[in-house]
Amino acid sequence: MGDMHRIEDFKWQVEGRNPVMEALRAGRPIEKILVAKGSREGAVRDILKIARERGIVVQEVDRRRLDSISQTGAHQGIIALTVPYAYVSVEDILERARQAGEPPFVVMLDCVEDPHNLGAIIRTAECCGVHGIIIPKRKAVGVTPTVVKASAGAVEYVSIARVTNVASTLEFLKEQGLWVVGAEAEATPYNLQDMKGPIALVIGSEGKGLRRLVKEKCDYLVGIPMKGKINSLNASVAAGILMYEVLRQRS
Repeated sequence: MGDMHRIEDFKWQVEGRNPVMEALRAGRPIEKILVAKGSREGAVRDILKIARERGIVVQEVDRRRLDSISQTGAHQGIIALTVPYAYVSVEDILERARQAGEPPFVVMLDCVEDPHNLGAIIRTAECCGVHGIIIPKRKAVGVTPTVVKASAGAVEYVSIARVTNVASTLEFLKEQGLWVVGAEAEATPYNLQDMKGPIALVIGSEGKGLRRLVKEKCDYLVGIPMKGKINSLNASVAAGILMYEVLRQRS
């Protein structure tokens, strides 16, 4: 742990075996790891080995203490005290694509409020080669310990930006040469749309979909055909289908 971080900086926590392991692998500054007494097997053993090698303090505590401080309710016997998640700028995301020599692939979330949905989207985005995710500062969930847990640690490898205005950010992305594609239930089937170039994929909120102004900023809309009696998909499932279609077309 470097001298740049003071003890008062470590007011955030990462919970669960996979998220803590990925935080270590990604080099996130960690002040202390709390582990339930008797938890020394499998992934926990590997985590503690890395922690010892890096000089990170490990403290064995009663599992009830972990239960009392857990923010996810699913700590799996291990919690790391660390620094808050560091958001990036939209320009940083575009630069990441440039450095990779790839057309930008950005996911914009229009007011997704469920932390489990955001975590699942981050996890799929990492698997699909998304260069970054953009979320609003208001009326939407940010990166919380629950989101980190739901992402299975993928949040350590995905750039996320928070913006004040989604519509103006979409205009900026257009100016940078990206096509803005919105997910809309009754639109052209996604597999019939060319999505190989620079793209910003916009996913609406749970239950409400895209807001009117956001929808108007889209260059085109794509839908996911359905045959069942329920006419909508979970936001993270819809996002996953569309992200994998972009990956398929680019492969």
